[in-house]
Parts: sequence; C-alpha cells; structure tokens
Amino acid sequence: MEKFFFFLYSLFSFLIYIAALPFLALFSFKAKYKDSLPARFFLWKNKPLKSDGIWFHSCSFGEAKAIKPLVDALPQEALRMSTTTHTGFKVIGEYTEESRYLPFEPLLLGWLKPQKALVVMEAEFWYLLFALAQSRGAKTLLINARMSDRSFPKYEKIGWLYKQIFKHIDEVYAQTELDKERLELLGAKNVLVTGNIKLGHLPGVTKEVKKPSGLVVCGASTHEGEEALILKAFVAFKKEHEEAVLLLVPRHPERFDKVAKMMENFAETHHCTMQRYSQNDVLNSDIVLVDTLGELVNIYAISDIVILGGAFEPIGGHNAAEAAQFGCRIISGKHYFNQKDIFDAIEGIAVVEASNLSRRLLQYGLLKPTEIKNKSDITAIVESLKSVL
Repeated sequence: MEKFFFFLYSLFSFLIYIAALPFLALFSFKAKYKDSLPARFFLWKNKPLKSDGIWFHSCSFGEAKAIKPLVDALPQEALRMSTTTHTGFKVIGEYTEESRYLPFEPLLLGWLKPQKALVVMEAEFWYLLFALAQSRGAKTLLINARMSDRSFPKYEKIGWLYKQIFKHIDEVYAQTELDKERLELLGAKNVLVTGNIKLGHLPGVTKEVKKPSGLVVCGASTHEGEEALILKAFVAFKKEHEEAVLLLVPRHPERFDKVAKMMENFAETHHCTMQRYSQNDVLNSDIVLVDTLGELVNIYAISDIVILGGAFEPIGGHNAAEAAQFGCRIISGKHYFNQKDIFDAIEGIAVVEASNLSRRLLQYGLLKPTEIKNKSDITAIVESLKSVL
C-alpha cells in the first residue's frame, strides 16, 4: 500500500508539474520570482546539496532566522539549507554556501542526495521531501510544529494524506500541548513539546539607530491596505503629539516603491515631511519608509508603539515577540490566527478592530509595555541532531 501511494502521489505531482509549466515559465520573468521559480521548477543554477549533512528546510524569512540557534550549535561544515522564498534564501545564504531553493516535489526524485538528517520548520508538509529523505538514510524531524485553530479542520478533512506524511517523520517537536494533541490525531509519532523556537532566540540589534526626540510609532510588517489605515491613525495622533514620528516597514520588498508613492502623496496632503530610510538613515522626517531588509529589529529597539501588521487584514499576523523583547507597546488587529501561540505567550498586546485603531492609538497612555512570559528549549533537538553526526 505504501509503495502504491508513493507511486500515485509521484505521478499526480508530476502531472500537475507538466500542466503548470507554461504558467511557471511566464511567471519566471517577473522580478519577484526571477530567481526562485527557475531554480525550483527548472533546476536553473540549482545543483543538489552535498551529501551527509544536516539539512534544514525553512520557508520564510522569519523561519530561516528562527533556526539560527540550531545552526550555531552544529558544525558549519555539516550545514545544508533550503527554502522556497527569495527573502528566506537571503538568510540561509548567510549560514552556508550549501544553500538552495527547494525544487518542486517530482524534481526531488533525481535531485535529493542522502543526508544524515532532514529538519523541517513548522508546516512544510511535503510528502516526497520526507519520504525520499528518509528512504535515503536521513533522520527526519519536524520542528516548531503547530496546528492553528483555523488550519486544523482543513488538515483533518484530508487526514489520510497527513497520515502518509507522518509515516516518514521520525520525530516531531511541537510548540504547545494542544499542537501535540492535534498532530498526534493526524498521525504524528514521537511528539515532544519544546515551545516556540521563535521565542527561544530572538534576533538582536545589529546597529544602533538614533531615536528621535518625540514618540516613535512603528507600523511593522504591513500589507496592502494596512499602510493607509496606519497613516490615517497617525494623523490624529500627531495632532496631540506634535513631535511624533511614524516609521512604516512594509512586509514585502516588492511593495516599497508603491508604498513610497502613497506616503509622498500623504505627506503633500497633510503638509508633513517624508523620507526613505534607504536614502537617509537619520530619522529627521515626520514619516519614514523603512525600505531596507534586516532593519526591523533595530527599529523596534527605538519604538515606543508598534502597530503590528498582517492582522488588520486576514493575513494571519506576524511575530510579536521581536518587538515585545524591547517592552514596546503593541497594537494588533484581530486576524492573528497564525501567531496565536506567540500572542498567548506575550502579556500586554492590545488587539483592536481596524476601525478602532485611531482611537486606540490616541489612548497611548493606557497601553501596557509588553512582556514575554515564556520561551522555548531546543536542547532535545540539538541532542537529536548531534547523535547522527
């Protein structure tokens, strides 16, 4: 049955790949995908990773950053890395030259080399990735595993697929007891609760940014529709706090220019000054577009109030712990369903409806400095990986 499923799944994924080829070729010319799509779907400049290493796969920028404590605990020559996003690739490239974009599943059949271990972050449930890695000798680990209230019912509906996937995962390290229970219902075995890795080793300040004299409001990791909302709220806030400064940090670099135009129009309409951080990192304007990757934590360190994006629109939220480590007062929208575990571990976050953002910001004095209640312990994961070296 298992071999039959492997054959059917491989055939199905290959047929999907063939059907999608014309669209993939077209999208490969877009600036956003010019590196990742050719590498992932055509193996362009994407040779296999060296054999016999510890292979980490993490999808996003945040996940790639979160594995750093594990990376630091292992010999550099043993490291192998993969990701699926452009921002994630920039991070893993700092860990080792053995960094690649993860090929689409059917291409793994000829690409994947034997490794000592495969470590996958959170919810990257690729059947062929785990099955092939395990069959070629790797110990397979799923770390920081989670099952949100929103996603679990969807996973349950196709539980037969996840039962097959978990057959090829040797160890699972879950964020919470509830995650453990849900993962076991889907077929996971050897599940240990280690807490959220993203709370275990938070990124620190890489350079000192001089804080303006007034209150600093940071609109962090914002998405489409959220910048306009924050700018509107800031107008009312600045009437009461004349020296206040707004720093806007869009989540995706490809939106920097679009947000810049929006902010320029806003500045002209409301008679305030505006600058781009990439052109001048001295914060001497009323509103600043932070259009440089890797600066968000440095900005958090000088922020009095953080309006955390990704939750005023139904995106799922972003990691509040990076700001909470500095005791920032945090305001979030209600759509933080992908970050519920992190939000539960932090005291003081104000969650509001988008329509109430202006009023909540004006109540600045009632906001509480945030505090992280608990972190995580990666000792068991490190020991498991060192056992195969």
